[in-house]
Amino acid sequence: MNSNWFIPLLAAPAVVCAAPSYAAQYLTVEQAQRLMFANADGFTAQPVALDARLKRLIKERSGVNVRNDVQQVWRALAGGKQIGWFIVDEVIGKHEFITYALTLDMSGAILGVEIMDYRETHGHEVRNAKWRAQFKGKRAGEAFELDEDIQNISGATLSCKHIADGAKRLVALYEAALK
Repeated sequence: MNSNWFIPLLAAPAVVCAAPSYAAQYLTVEQAQRLMFANADGFTAQPVALDARLKRLIKERSGVNVRNDVQQVWRALAGGKQIGWFIVDEVIGKHEFITYALTLDMSGAILGVEIMDYRETHGHEVRNAKWRAQFKGKRAGEAFELDEDIQNISGATLSCKHIADGAKRLVALYEAALK
């Protein structure tokens, strides 16, 4: 009797349990810093501790909840002078976190948004430069509403909305703690 019939049955659980991975790291912090502030010659970490009062103030100004107790922030420097702010943040897409960087000039206007890590199975189109360019120049107090001020991407609605909400929260952070 041939006893090799059970070998495929042993391999089946491994095939069923192996879920495909969709995570992609596009930029490290250092790569994003160089890309977004090409004229900077240095970055100084300045993490911002978010106590209950600051979280409440940011939520009041942005309408967006603050989840973390510390925000990753760097001063961008050129020739020893500060030229802007570099901030790394995470928002939930549909199921997974999206790590992105946002840069601000010294007046608090958004210079750019870059997607650093994208872990969702759909919606990677938020990496499109044209879509991300919608944020350039936006400031605290301006609208960041999906389908009004920020165009939606079909199949990436939650990623679009949450990145827009995150950007709105970060410009409120600037007003509350960095200005």
